[in-house]
Amino acid sequence: MAKHDPLGDVFAALADPTRRIVIHRLGAGPASVGELAADVPITLPSFMKHVRALEESGLITTSKTGRVRTCVLDRDRLALVDDWLAEERRLWEGRTDRLERLVTDPREHA
Repeated sequence: MAKHDPLGDVFAALADPTRRIVIHRLGAGPASVGELAADVPITLPSFMKHVRALEESGLITTSKTGRVRTCVLDRDRLALVDDWLAEERRLWEGRTDRLERLVTDPREHA
């Protein structure tokens, strides 16, 4: 049975440029689907597929009032990426620091 991978779901959702446009726009605050769709040159039904993918990944939530569906960014879910990147950055900075010491410190060669 496949294991649920929240970080993988977020990265998969962010892999699409249209979805990144939506996330970028929602960073400024909630917006209706119509407002968001105006920023991309695709049909509304195609755009709704992107909205559903973002919802399924947990990056956005939507609510409907009358005929208007409003989207809101879930910053906590987006923080999964930031946390992962921070850990990777820490790991790689440690490796490059060790490499720098090896290259620049003659005592490391002995």
